[in-house]
Amino acid sequence: MANDCLFCKIISGDIPSTEVYSDDDIYAFRDINPAAPTHILVIPKKHLTDVKSAQAEDEALMGKLLLRANDIAQAEGLAEDGFRYIINTGKHGGQTVFHLHLHILGGRALGWPPG
Repeated sequence: MANDCLFCKIISGDIPSTEVYSDDDIYAFRDINPAAPTHILVIPKKHLTDVKSAQAEDEALMGKLLLRANDIAQAEGLAEDGFRYIINTGKHGGQTVFHLHLHILGGRALGWPPG
């Protein structure tokens, strides 16, 4: 874990969050600034700066991140009407917290392109 990372502090409980899911590898919580009626962040507990930092040793973790996001989307009632995953990478990709995170957005129709 990185000492100055917002999401590492959320994982450790130093910063409060509304937990949706947690296991040994993954933590999911509700976004405090939701962009849709359902907006959940799914993050690995291992500090990875972004998706491009993942290495071969992270293959199972990356797969688990997506599969747990699928489970969460199902549990939140998003599966029938649909939802969107977003993984922002780097400044031009819109990343503002430099700990890999997957956004689950749903609960309304989402336009394309996103903006």
